[in-house]
Amino acid sequence: MSSSYQSSRSSATHRRAAPPPNANNAASSGSVRQDVDPAPTPRPVFRFLGFGFIIFLVFLQFLPATHFRHPSDPLRRWTPFDDSTAFGATSDGNSSSAAKNSREDGMVHVVSWMDCLDLRLLAVLANSTLSSSRYPHLVFFHFFIPKGNEDKVSFFKLKVLFPHSNLEIHGQQEVREIITTAISGAQFAGSSFVEVAPFIIPSVHQSLTKFIYISPNILMKGKVEDLIGTALSNYAIGAAEDCSRKLDMFVNSNVLDVIQRSASKPWVSETPYAKNACTPDLSVLLIDSTKLDGDFVDAFLWWSKVLNLNESGKNSAIVLALYNKYLKLSNSWSVTPATSSEMINNTRVIRYDIPNSVCSQFGSGATPQVSGNGNNIWKHYLPPMSDQILGS
Repeated sequence: MSSSYQSSRSSATHRRAAPPPNANNAASSGSVRQDVDPAPTPRPVFRFLGFGFIIFLVFLQFLPATHFRHPSDPLRRWTPFDDSTAFGATSDGNSSSAAKNSREDGMVHVVSWMDCLDLRLLAVLANSTLSSSRYPHLVFFHFFIPKGNEDKVSFFKLKVLFPHSNLEIHGQQEVREIITTAISGAQFAGSSFVEVAPFIIPSVHQSLTKFIYISPNILMKGKVEDLIGTALSNYAIGAAEDCSRKLDMFVNSNVLDVIQRSASKPWVSETPYAKNACTPDLSVLLIDSTKLDGDFVDAFLWWSKVLNLNESGKNSAIVLALYNKYLKLSNSWSVTPATSSEMINNTRVIRYDIPNSVCSQFGSGATPQVSGNGNNIWKHYLPPMSDQILGS
């Protein structure tokens, strides 16, 4: 037994005692190779091709974009930029999508016009209208902006804020051309341009047969479905009365009496004008173009010439052209100035002061600034992320 134990222990000792290989000697003899071989040196021609490919990719970034992805498209399909009907923007003519939607029962078309573009105001108008609507998916916005179809960025910004809304942008050029041609050679108050546009739009966009026109500086707290359902009877226009501005504030009553007795025009009243009559508020209009009088522009221009209007009487001609020719909407649709949050909560239609803007011709370079009177109630109706998307 003891001899066996000694033998096994001696054998184990012999194995442990075996000297390890000498690493220095092995390295010096060159018997061990490196784990990773050095990288091969590429040929100069491949280096040149690789550098050229990188430069090619850099220059691709400077090419104009030809396609885009619709913000509300769940499939994120690429659509050519020249396909204007794909994203609901039209320049001047009628769009196929607008014509399609106009034939659908129950659609409420809301139109607004901006000479000097400020997307914040359009966002406030859309957000207040949709928030108050009973059926927001049936509200269809038509925004007429200076650049129209060329301003795709404005459309995308609005669609990001209102991805599920029905929204189109239109150009103003064709409407402007009609008005400019009609007023050629006549004295015309330039700031009244926006007030004439709602009555010309249906002749250009014939798909808009019955619609609500809303000025961009309006908070719409009433349900537009109720307004569009108002029966206009034989009238083509519905408007709320503004009794803070009487007729004699726009035109001298004696002059008006002389015109009424001497002129024989279809748009001149057959009975004497009521000097203390309330005037229509042009901020919110209900228009049925199928009943719209074709000589409205002629009446407007005639009153402008006869009264020799200047800038101080900029909308007197429109007030006289609409005299007794519009349906007086209920007092609930009267436009109320925004003075306090309590006032806003208790009224349907609120007018707020437009923030001051620096605007180039046709509004192509609008730069919004802080409102001069400090009344920023309208900012509470901006949708979330507006500052980041539209700018403050």
